Amino acid sequence: MSGHSKWATTKNKKAAIDAKRGKLFAKLIKNIEIAARTGGGDPNGNPTLYDAIVKAKKSSVPADNITRAVKRGSGEEAGGADYEEIVYEGYAPGGVGLIIQCLTDNRNRAAADVRSTLTKKGGSLAANGSVSFNFDRKGQIVVPSEGVDYDKLFEIAADAGAEDVSDDGDTYTVTTAPSDLVTVRKAVQDAGIDYDSAEVELVPQNEVELDLEAAQKVSNLIDALDDLDDVQNIYSNWTASDEVMKQLEDAE
Repeated sequence: MSGHSKWATTKNKKAAIDAKRGKLFAKLIKNIEIAARTGGGDPNGNPTLYDAIVKAKKSSVPADNITRAVKRGSGEEAGGADYEEIVYEGYAPGGVGLIIQCLTDNRNRAAADVRSTLTKKGGSLAANGSVSFNFDRKGQIVVPSEGVDYDKLFEIAADAGAEDVSDDGDTYTVTTAPSDLVTVRKAVQDAGIDYDSAEVELVPQNEVELDLEAAQKVSNLIDALDDLDDVQNIYSNWTASDEVMKQLEDAE
């Protein structure tokens, strides 16, 4: 899990940059619309919507934008797009596996953009199942570490059914079975501990460790994919040493 957590930390730092460009806002709004459409517009009765709203607020999405997204998704307000979820599997340089989740209102555009970006950046599409077999669905709750005692968080999370808690420096990541995510998140909240996000994610079983050159190529490919309007989430199984991760961050 450590490599995944290091990459997750890097992703969070990149997300702060993305927010300034408005890219992250669009993705978070899509999450809210889809959650409201599938589970209703009341966050108290729709845990997925609740967590999507919390994540959006943590990323400084304006309250009006959130409210309108909920209304569009629930059908209370017109203008919601008919998003379709499509998942692509692929390979990045160095044999790194990629799972690319899209939410799109144009399947042909999404497919063309993903394929073109992979090709331009040294990657390729893969057959369904050839990458995903190496990933497990896990609930992950990201908790800012400042002011939070690791042992206390671990005890609270474990008592609620969590599988693990990792220390990622600026954050702790609580890992659960997907079905236990809401229960553990509520236990963390009830203990007065704040959290940044609570989502079901894809976690690699086995990772590929990269040197700096390969890590830069993979990171550049993932950034290019992430810039596509239809791409919602990207999961990969690459990792690198702390030294390489630091050099990547310094190059941002």
